[in-house]
Amino acid sequence: MFQRLTFSIVLLASTACGSLALAQETGPYHIFVSKADQTLTVYDGDEVIATSKVSTGKPGHATPSGIFSILEKRRYHESNLYSNAPMPFMQRLTWSGIALHEGKLPGYPASHGCVRLPEGFAQSLFSMTQRGVHVIITDEPVVPREIRHDLLFVPRLPVPDGQLLSDVELRPTTMDASLKPLEVAMAEVAPKAGAEARLEIAEEPPLRILITRRTERDQIMDVQAALNELGFNAGPVDGLMGKQTIAAIRKFRADKDIANEGALLSEAFVSALYGASGKERPPLGQILVRQKFKPLFLGDVTIREPERPLGTHFFKATEVDRYKSNVTWVGVTLEDHLSEPMRTRLGITAEETGANPEITMVMDRIAIPDHLRARIEASLSEGSSLTISDRGIGPETTDGTDFITVTKARPKG
Repeated sequence: MFQRLTFSIVLLASTACGSLALAQETGPYHIFVSKADQTLTVYDGDEVIATSKVSTGKPGHATPSGIFSILEKRRYHESNLYSNAPMPFMQRLTWSGIALHEGKLPGYPASHGCVRLPEGFAQSLFSMTQRGVHVIITDEPVVPREIRHDLLFVPRLPVPDGQLLSDVELRPTTMDASLKPLEVAMAEVAPKAGAEARLEIAEEPPLRILITRRTERDQIMDVQAALNELGFNAGPVDGLMGKQTIAAIRKFRADKDIANEGALLSEAFVSALYGASGKERPPLGQILVRQKFKPLFLGDVTIREPERPLGTHFFKATEVDRYKSNVTWVGVTLEDHLSEPMRTRLGITAEETGANPEITMVMDRIAIPDHLRARIEASLSEGSSLTISDRGIGPETTDGTDFITVTKARPKG
């Protein structure tokens, strides 16, 4: 609390552009930037800690919208793109050049894509953040709120690999009267009567979790494997639609009397292929987990009604107590318009009634296998995050990043 109060006083004194609201200690910081309002808001869970005016990218150099995290911090940095322009208290959001940093605020978007912060506020914010803190950039402002849903993970104590003396029958023993009493040395003072014993578990770094659709390449690999098993030589299972794979698809179509019209991976073809193989069709969804900016594991999840969009939603875990299996999740929905070519590629044909899919209705359509849920919940820690998005892994998500999701606003007019 003392650190929070110090941060509050420094922010209040450092800039006339910022305003402050104190809250109880509830969870990890995350930062929201509204391009429409030219404001930045620091949240602890769903409580506002500080606000400030900012200056985002000017026309032709718009600041991207989406879900980012702080990848690198430097007290003094010079731009590699714009004539070594100074960028004090730089907090990098992408390796392609977007960052938070101190700069001039003329009262309107004026940067080359970065988010400029007022003098003083930039330094105070720099002192309170660390690598991995999320920064959510949107056109219109959004406000995180508590979300409750069975899809969201609950922290659990890890289950040991082997249960000590679980169902073992103990062999009876007899006491040898010739043995003398033994004095056992105790390293610590024995606990008082009524004291509780609790296993202390080291807190793991927060998890970064992404639920999205399986990529077109994933689906091609599934098709190649199924064709090869059925004796249609599709070549290497590499997810590339090469000549050999195309020839195998066409031969299967001819053998099963499926018209060679429309997309190669048409619904009629895929259904016939898995019917012939006797295997269930792979789920259309996947869950990917990162930790400390590195991939950890992935697995399949079920997305019901895949013809409907998922939208883009972000959740943050706060007040995590694995001993009591308690957690509070706060979340937001981001505006994210998919182009028609992308909708076609993803197989999205249904229109949502509102501008964005409703967050809990999207979660109702997703099912996570128990073994993946158990693995995640055993490692869930304060500040872990979950992103649900149609977009998958974009080009900004690379080695040394969390999951970065760049969203698009609906075209005006």
